[in-house]
Amino acid sequence: MRQSLIVGNWKMNGSRAANTALIGDFVSCMAQLGKTDSDVKSAVCVPFVYLDQVGQLVNAESESPGAIKLGAQDVSLHVEGAYTGEISAVMLADMDCKYVIVGHSERREYHHESNFLVGQKALAALQAKLTPIVCVGETLEQRESNSTLAVIEEQLTAVKSIIGEKNLSRIVVACEPVWAIGTGLTASPEQAQEVHQFIRAQLGADADKISLLYGGSVKPGNASELFQCPDIDGALVGGASLDAKSFSDIVSAASI
Repeated sequence: MRQSLIVGNWKMNGSRAANTALIGDFVSCMAQLGKTDSDVKSAVCVPFVYLDQVGQLVNAESESPGAIKLGAQDVSLHVEGAYTGEISAVMLADMDCKYVIVGHSERREYHHESNFLVGQKALAALQAKLTPIVCVGETLEQRESNSTLAVIEEQLTAVKSIIGEKNLSRIVVACEPVWAIGTGLTASPEQAQEVHQFIRAQLGADADKISLLYGGSVKPGNASELFQCPDIDGALVGGASLDAKSFSDIVSAASI
């Protein structure tokens, strides 16, 4: 049984005061909506420096309606050692993280992360008993050249070859059309479903156990329509996750 999952990616945003207010407001919004943790899972992936603070905030609300889990935005492929500035999966697990994003398009573009490296990071996360949220997706140029499915297949193949078929059921896949991130553009439900259906077909025997998220400018106004697609199980939410009402409305839309 696939789990509905909404993940907020705060990116490089936040402060101690803002984080406290945002988590508190989200919990209040979820209580007003009458949603519980059984309706849909939610998580926030926050900057490394705020993992401890936000972890304490979400743990304090662990029995509240809409209880939220902690995640990180990146992870090292190394376990420990002389890797200045790196954060290992073991460290994230020690901070009570449950999820970690790997291969986000901004990491691929700005830090030149290869498909192979993304697979290695996913494996490191799995070995520390974290759930990697593996991001795949195409640029506008790739979409316009009709290369979308080929690009995504190549990205997925690298991950599968490294983590192994037996571990596929332990990951989450987020499809993020790069051309729709931060632009206000969103794939139509038909476009999104076509790609998510293709992704599921690439995931082998356990495909129906794997949550697939859409990650291209999801907002309260388009969430319900996207979540009606049979192969979309939730969302990786950027800007809208920084507003408690918007984020809670998206979580609510996934539980209908």
